[in-house]
Amino acid sequence: MLKFIHGADLHLDSSFGALPAEKAAARRRESRQLAARMADYVRENDIDLVLLAGDLFDSANAFRESGEQLAKALERMEVPVCIAPGNHDPYVPGGVWGSVRWPENVCIFQKNTMTSVELPRWNAVVHGAAFTGPEQGTSLLAGFHAPADGRVHLGLLHGETEAAESRYDPLSGAEIAASGLAYLALGHIHKRGQKQYGDTLCAWPGCPEGRGFDELGEKGFYEGTVADSGAVSLRFVPFARHRYEVVTVDVTGQAPLAAVEAALPAQGTEGDLYRVLLTGETGEGGGDAAAVREALADRFYALEVRDNTRMAEDVWRRAGEDSLRGLFLRALREKLDAASDEAERETIVRAARFGLAALDHRDLG
Repeated sequence: MLKFIHGADLHLDSSFGALPAEKAAARRRESRQLAARMADYVRENDIDLVLLAGDLFDSANAFRESGEQLAKALERMEVPVCIAPGNHDPYVPGGVWGSVRWPENVCIFQKNTMTSVELPRWNAVVHGAAFTGPEQGTSLLAGFHAPADGRVHLGLLHGETEAAESRYDPLSGAEIAASGLAYLALGHIHKRGQKQYGDTLCAWPGCPEGRGFDELGEKGFYEGTVADSGAVSLRFVPFARHRYEVVTVDVTGQAPLAAVEAALPAQGTEGDLYRVLLTGETGEGGGDAAAVREALADRFYALEVRDNTRMAEDVWRRAGEDSLRGLFLRALREKLDAASDEAERETIVRAARFGLAALDHRDLG
């Protein structure tokens, strides 16, 4: 039985530009430690093979230091490591893959046609290919079929299936089913998932660490086993030090801070990055997002609070008053009723809140 891990999309040297400079720098340092932590996992769990399906770097011109640290970590694994460069880190002249001395246990696929590396100890073969530019408009699996020679055949590619556009190795289900592969290890999709095409199981492990609020929840890699018969089983290994989460809280009829506290986990969020969306109806002062954030920020690695509440109808009803307030609200209500989209409506509501605060000499922050 062959025991492997399948990872992808480390995106080393990502900028983490949405974070404050100090925390962005800390996260870049942590991302460089990902492979070292994976090496510890490999050694402690008797892993036989490591499959890395591209976009290990965020750029083909990654910092040399990042490449050298990755090389040291892969060498510490002391097992075969196969890498299929992706669209962010293609195998190109002068790129990171050719500028670093990689250890003997590492095989980096260099061509945009399928080539193979044999693993005689496990009667297995790994077939893979590389992006050789930022796009790969045709399927790298087209026309490929592993021989029926009694060995276990595994595939390693950066790509996607059922793609809306043909830019990033568009693989078809028919090609995968005809490939003769027991398992196809894929990268590119940052959300983990599995699909079965014929006798071939293919999977994306997702990224091992989220980098923004478009990469939510638990992140990590797959650990799998391949039986002598070629049967593959997978389990997901959570591995991220930080999680991104989005929580929507309806604060209608409630104090915003109390409503948010009730919606959040009581503990265990110190390393996580949360975005809290305040919704529902509020009075003239809105959801007081700044106060909510100030009260709760210490419970998170980073916290963002957005006030998406709408102003309650009883506030708008004061538009009928014969006063400066009424005149102001009537003018904005006309604009609100004529607004063409949600973004325009949100802008008008914010204008109403700030205008009313100015009339009352209140500070909205």
